[in-house]
Amino acid sequence: MNHSPQNGTFSSKLGFVLAAVGSAVGMGNIWMFPYRTGQYGGAAFLIPYCLFVVLFGIIGLSGEFAFGRLTGTGPIGSYDHALRSRGKKGGAILGAIPLFGSLGIAIGYSVIVGWVLRTLVGAASGSLMQTEPETFFAQMTGAFGSIPWHLAVILITILVLIGGISSGIEKVNKIMMPTFFVLFVVIAVRVAFLPGALDGYQYLLVPRWEYLANVDTWIMAMGQAFFSLSVTGSGMIIYGSYLSKKENILHSAGMTALLDTCAAMIAGFAIIPAVFAFGLDPQSGPPLMFHTLPRVFQQMPAGRLFAVLFFLSVLFAGITSLANMFEVCAEAAQRHLKLKRQYAVLLVGAAAFAVGLFIEQEASLSRWMDIITIYVVPIGAVLGATMIFWVLGLKAIKPELQLGRQKPIGKVFDFFAKYIYVPVAALVVILGIVKGGIG
Repeated sequence: MNHSPQNGTFSSKLGFVLAAVGSAVGMGNIWMFPYRTGQYGGAAFLIPYCLFVVLFGIIGLSGEFAFGRLTGTGPIGSYDHALRSRGKKGGAILGAIPLFGSLGIAIGYSVIVGWVLRTLVGAASGSLMQTEPETFFAQMTGAFGSIPWHLAVILITILVLIGGISSGIEKVNKIMMPTFFVLFVVIAVRVAFLPGALDGYQYLLVPRWEYLANVDTWIMAMGQAFFSLSVTGSGMIIYGSYLSKKENILHSAGMTALLDTCAAMIAGFAIIPAVFAFGLDPQSGPPLMFHTLPRVFQQMPAGRLFAVLFFLSVLFAGITSLANMFEVCAEAAQRHLKLKRQYAVLLVGAAAFAVGLFIEQEASLSRWMDIITIYVVPIGAVLGATMIFWVLGLKAIKPELQLGRQKPIGKVFDFFAKYIYVPVAALVVILGIVKGGIG
């Protein structure tokens, strides 16, 4: 197979890391992490969460980056390469599972980001500030209720990808991700001066150590870390395939995990104290973003301005995540359907929009995302972990991980990769099914 990427490479390590962070930072950081932190022990929750972030970041992310850089392609070609190294066939079929996981997530995610865009425009025009949040949300989440906004998000993502790797994905992430962090810091600073915000900080930060004895705390921390870092057996493989051979993968993986965690913490400091300041419920999921927070902005001084800043930053997080999901599928269409890049990107966008049209209703979208996130994506991630560390094996992947490094990777990495990371990834699948979702 061709071991060089067909779309060029990232022009800098910073660009690569910001693109990877852009893929990882998404709705889970914003509407799930703050709530779960408070729900499962405040600062005590951060202990298992950070442990899992280290495991999934240093082992999982670095493994996927290295797998992609080694093969120069996405999951179909990479999995095929791994099985052929053992004299086996069928890798392309297995590689299609995480690829369809990325497409499935992209279909649902584009609808949600369309809601974000509609809410951003409502904040800017003032209509969001004058309407009951539940009413505003219901108006855009009925059957075929968000078509223009949904389409606009897909078209924006297509434009990003048609620009290519360095001039499209990298350039956009260099703008959007720093802006995301700056906007959330501005919001967090403003929120800190709201009367009653202290209760929110206590909810987030006061450790309730007894929760560490609760198995669910560890399960939810594991699920949160796993899904937050986008260790899906596809998206980070494709970005790894565009990484220069001179870059230190372990360092890049560590920086991605660190910045993703920072994004989650900043989101927590921006959202939860504001919710407590106005005596509202810090629930998770869409109700937090589309019901609770608009009510906060309606009541706080200069709320319209901060609503615009908030939903703009969320839009940036959504677009950068979608770009990664679309890229996995577009690269596969280029390589395996022999399409030119622009036609491959348009095909993926059209497919995502065509299917997404029929799940714009909130209940339909919820069912779709449950199927994809509970079954397809975690199974794809386990397949990826198994392919990298057991089928291809450490003997083949470690030289790729060693490129760009002076200090040799120790044997402890081998143990954690094969005997800790892969079984824990399998556990994510099992527990997700048992509990009806943990991410």
